[in-house]
Amino acid sequence: MVPGMVAAHDTRPLVSADGVTFRLERTSELNAAWLYQEVAMPRGGWRLHPSADGLTLELRFPRPEADRMEYLFELVDADGGGGLVCDPANPLRAPGPFGDKSVVEFPSYKAPAWVSEDGAAAGTSAELTIHVPSLGCDLRALLWTAPGVAAGERVPLLVAHDGIEYTQFSSLSVLLDRFSARGELPRLRAALLHPAARDEHYSASPAYARALATEVLPYLATVAPTPPGRRWRVGMGASLGALAMLHAHRSHPATFGGLFLQSGSFFHHRYDQHDIGFEHFQRVRWFMDRVHAARTWDQPVPVVVTCGAVEMNLPNNRAASLALRRQGYPVRFVASRDAHNWTAWRDLFDPHLVALLGELWA
Repeated sequence: MVPGMVAAHDTRPLVSADGVTFRLERTSELNAAWLYQEVAMPRGGWRLHPSADGLTLELRFPRPEADRMEYLFELVDADGGGGLVCDPANPLRAPGPFGDKSVVEFPSYKAPAWVSEDGAAAGTSAELTIHVPSLGCDLRALLWTAPGVAAGERVPLLVAHDGIEYTQFSSLSVLLDRFSARGELPRLRAALLHPAARDEHYSASPAYARALATEVLPYLATVAPTPPGRRWRVGMGASLGALAMLHAHRSHPATFGGLFLQSGSFFHHRYDQHDIGFEHFQRVRWFMDRVHAARTWDQPVPVVVTCGAVEMNLPNNRAASLALRRQGYPVRFVASRDAHNWTAWRDLFDPHLVALLGELWA
């Protein structure tokens, strides 16, 4: 069995309320198979074994503390080759920057209603190239504008790290379209930023935070003007993108008047020994040490922190939320029944992102 194989028998996963049985057709080409997933430890090494009739390889996987799970199969063929592939019998897929993953949805899972709603795009999008001399690079971006907002008009601005990926894999622009069309979001623009060097710039980099505050946001003010004051800018991001938003706010408090942070990479040696191998772990740790050590903060902003209940990032997200709350931030922490993925982040936009923007900009 190799990538692209189509099963002769029905080997779709058997899903129940208390778990799922994964199945692969057993062929002469397939030497071994393992499940790779992100809802339980270890992530890999869950081997599929021959069924009683010998026709399939199977694995009974217990129900995680999640309502959906994304997965791949790691296959080894008769010659020792192979790799990670989607489940050939499961058509349900979740897209991502590193390719699709197969998906199991447990009976309790319900996708947000807005995802499947009909309706034409309400806003408009324009491509931007933002020259950032201090970083020696250009940043790609999309500027989304709500219907009826005139060029030069001052309206609030949502700034998203990994914003183009948020649109491609989490349907962020669809959410903005749907809720703007219904009048459930204030009239706004959204600057959807694409990183030039993600691991470097989004890992508590002082150079990037300074560039965002002194070059990127001033440029955006020329094409997406806001009313005076930081209240009218909200920053959002996921994973390292969330960390970078918090770091920008703490380094340059005038940047944002609210933060929407999803599954932040708030690495700390107390919780994240497994991430010590990350190239910029120590820089992130030093920043988070300062966040945790502060007893007060004189310029707090409203913050929403979301994280999956089965994520390895859950302890550091809870700890960061508690530290910010202790320092006077209005913090709302939301644990989702999912993992570290784009669909999990999408599913929390409504009501949590919508509510944050409404509270600040109503």
